[in-house]
Amino acid sequence: MDINQPLTLLGGISPAKFMRTYWQRKPLLVRQAIPQFKALLSRPELFGLAEQSGVESRLVMGANGGQRNWHMQRGPFKRRAIPKLSERDWTLLVQGVDLHDDRVAALMQQFRFVPDARLDDVMISYATEGGGVGPHVDSYDVFLLQAHGQRRWRIGRQKDLSLLPDMPLKILANFKPEQDWVLEPGDMLYLPPRYAHEGIAQGECMTYSVGFRVPEVGDLARELLVRLSEGVEDGAGNDLYKDATQPAVSNPAAIPLGLKDFAKKALQMSLKDPKALQRALGEYLTEPKSNVWFEMGDMPDTLTSVQLDRQSKMMYDEHHIFLNGESWRAAGKDAALMRQLADRRALTSMQIAQASPAALGLLMAWCDDGWLHAAR
Repeated sequence: MDINQPLTLLGGISPAKFMRTYWQRKPLLVRQAIPQFKALLSRPELFGLAEQSGVESRLVMGANGGQRNWHMQRGPFKRRAIPKLSERDWTLLVQGVDLHDDRVAALMQQFRFVPDARLDDVMISYATEGGGVGPHVDSYDVFLLQAHGQRRWRIGRQKDLSLLPDMPLKILANFKPEQDWVLEPGDMLYLPPRYAHEGIAQGECMTYSVGFRVPEVGDLARELLVRLSEGVEDGAGNDLYKDATQPAVSNPAAIPLGLKDFAKKALQMSLKDPKALQRALGEYLTEPKSNVWFEMGDMPDTLTSVQLDRQSKMMYDEHHIFLNGESWRAAGKDAALMRQLADRRALTSMQIAQASPAALGLLMAWCDDGWLHAAR
């Protein structure tokens, strides 16, 4: 992608300018971001996804602008459990649709001017007249693409983030909108984190939300420490705490200084390899979600063009290639080839012809794992 080329998707500005001017800073409304856009999934297809146990879905019923009668259920949902289309004020939310549909996965590729490490998933919201999830704030960036019908969006910057009590959703108690728009199919609204907003369906409505992951410092630290400790276990052998010089104590509850030093040493050992943190971070960022399963493929006799499975997460840094929570050290031509695969999510036959036997063997193994497929 040429990040300096103006995009219709961004209202005629380039990805470079969008990231400098709007990303994490201020909203952007784009009329006809995708001209003549139509919903990629039909209503029955979306409802069918909501029936599957491996798909995260929620059903929200309530009155926007009110402080009562909000209810939320988690799927899967049989069709008979979904309210009638003639009923108003309900919303079906289906998460991670890009993991289950190639068309939606292709739509998400248009937003890869943001690093893959931040790009999360596409949620589809189906609502009847008046449907929504109430005024709220999100901790992440989001692009709200109207796919069918109309949705009225009201947004505002506000410091009062107090919530209505005893609600199944985080609904702002004192929402004060500053701007108000109705979006038609193909229109798109970008919102930075912590920007209060409320979307209300005007008639039958479908909205696609392209969301971004926001690592939280505590969760990230825990994940990295677990992965780093695994590396220490692999290389530390039986390095056990020893205290042959420990004298008898009259204050047994006091933690010995020697044990504190041992704990400090244990943490230092986990970071002894300067590349260990990079490896742990890459593996964490590419770890598939818990509901992702790959179908084993047949290892091909030869490889021509290939493409990553839509569920595969592939990234790289200066020294590693990461795919679906695993890592490999890579350098030279093979590293360049794997980085092309990660960036473009596909390799041509000419590119594969340049692969070393080791790289070719790795690509074939990934095909066997279902992480990579022969291009169609």
